Amino acid sequence: MNRFVPEIQGNLRRHMVKVPEVINEVSGIRIFGRTIKSLVFTTDVAMIKNCNANAVIAVYPFTPQPVISHALITVSDVPVFCGVGGGTTTGKRVINLAMDAEFQGAIGVVVNAPTPNETLVRLKERIDIPIVVTVVSEREDIDARIKSGAAILNVSGASNSPNIVRSIRKRFPSVPIIATGGPTEDSIMETIEAGANAITYTPPTSAEIFKHIMEKYRGEL
Repeated sequence: MNRFVPEIQGNLRRHMVKVPEVINEVSGIRIFGRTIKSLVFTTDVAMIKNCNANAVIAVYPFTPQPVISHALITVSDVPVFCGVGGGTTTGKRVINLAMDAEFQGAIGVVVNAPTPNETLVRLKERIDIPIVVTVVSEREDIDARIKSGAAILNVSGASNSPNIVRSIRKRFPSVPIIATGGPTEDSIMETIEAGANAITYTPPTSAEIFKHIMEKYRGEL
């Protein structure tokens, strides 16, 4: 039975990016008492302030820098999972970045798929927030990842994500899984049904949103 949820909006913040409603079908992952179902995949501070996702997953294709993590955590009204490397950025630097992210208030740290298990073990010894390990293939040794310290798996397999989630869930019924949901409600639902607990949503770019706004302005003139 659906319950009525009262909604309050302001005139200035009515225009915002909303995650697809179907994401609410997931179970969610409860971290430090807070249930997270949707994560917006962005490092755009304006997007972070104007999106209704439950959390932010701040992973970007450059060497992680504390100043970026600090800025994102400061501006965000919701929990932030900070990328700390593990691919190009390795070893002690990953540990230091993770510790800094925890000290600044991140709810979790995300490491890339190539991260060695030895690094996960060292991370687990140094931080108390969840370690989120990115998974890109069914062929990865998930058991070793979990034993080394992975608290949450972040499945990022593009269109193959549902299959990866399904494969992991079959062997590990209770491991928390975040997964990319794809571009449509059907693809998101397929990922949820495969066993994901939370869904990562990639929002439109600021340029794409501006395009529609400018077309509206031009039409009014």
